[in-house]
Amino acid sequence: MPYPSPLRLVVVGNGMAGLKLVEELEPRSHHVTVIGAEPEPAYNRVLLSSVLAGETTLDDIRLRGRDWYAERGVTLLTGDPVTAVRPARHEVVLKSGARVGYDRLVLATGSEAIRLPLPGAGLKGVRTFRDMADVALLQAVPAGTPAVVIGGGLLGIEAAYGLVRRGLDVTLLHLMPHLMERQLDPVASGLLRRALEARGIRVLLEADTAAIEAGPGLPGHQGHAEAVVLRNGRRLPAQLVVMAVGVRPSTALASTGGIDIGRGIKVDDKLETNWPGVYALGECAEHRGQWYGLVEPAYDQARVLARYLGGQPARYEGSLVATSLKVSGVPLYSIGDIEGRGAEAIVLEDAATGVYRKLVVRDGRLVGAVLYGDTADALWYRELVQRRSRIDALRPALPFGRAFAEAA
Repeated sequence: MPYPSPLRLVVVGNGMAGLKLVEELEPRSHHVTVIGAEPEPAYNRVLLSSVLAGETTLDDIRLRGRDWYAERGVTLLTGDPVTAVRPARHEVVLKSGARVGYDRLVLATGSEAIRLPLPGAGLKGVRTFRDMADVALLQAVPAGTPAVVIGGGLLGIEAAYGLVRRGLDVTLLHLMPHLMERQLDPVASGLLRRALEARGIRVLLEADTAAIEAGPGLPGHQGHAEAVVLRNGRRLPAQLVVMAVGVRPSTALASTGGIDIGRGIKVDDKLETNWPGVYALGECAEHRGQWYGLVEPAYDQARVLARYLGGQPARYEGSLVATSLKVSGVPLYSIGDIEGRGAEAIVLEDAATGVYRKLVVRDGRLVGAVLYGDTADALWYRELVQRRSRIDALRPALPFGRAFAEAA
């Protein structure tokens, strides 16, 4: 028997992916209930470091206020996380014990911070950097406190930047030979390292953390972190340790409902799980064996799912991975194949202005790009990569940007 229209749609997760889906849905096409674990409505997680640094506030990074949900007829429940999914009964169970029924369910539970299983990882003063609760705890740490951030990816760099802006004595540790190795080549990474050091962050590469030692720590605290010990025996004072070594898909909730899980919640090209009428998108989802830990693929998925739920033909066939960010005040962009094995590289570097561009060309086509310091032409390079058309006529002027290339 068909469901009455409009259907009851429950979205579990009020992060950036869940909100994007609600924004893309035709207003009033469903009776929508959004359930968020955090007490606040959705905010831009990418800007958490700016809040930590004191450069902006939660109000500034909030994406939509409660009035917006009400105006669209959306029921928003916050601070009462879903603890169980029961697809056979078409309901979810909240921590408070409340039950919410649905006709269609979307899991947008995001990801969770990885905590390294190190000796001393459970000491006081050992934190992650993932949400506003983490930011609030980090903001309470006094200026001058020695801090170590473990992880030289985007999250770790942003945490280090926020802490040094608050006046802490910050050391950033990274296991690999260069920072952000998934998004940047060694040259761009070297430029970023120098920029971080100019901001007062000590950067140690190929630094393998062995343990976190306890000590008296801050006044009135026992069993508090005092130092980070590296495999080579070096000991770094640290009354605050921030683990920022990556995230993993949040799948525990899906497992309560017998939903298939690989690395993430497995979905097909409709973003549907093995349970009909149950969907997943964003950082919790795995599509064709691929898991994306970035915002743009989540937005791509939200657009597709909104069209599908609205009765339009729609299929998600994957996303072209691109990173466009401002890390510690430095604009960065990368897309596609940045390693360029077996390909040609066109490089432009201006040390005086801190601008670097690496364009990777294979078989006469642009397949990847790394931009550092100037990302004004990022969307143009993205278009060239996506189109996969030949760039022979553009090649001489390609590294100088769109305006120069088109004029030439």
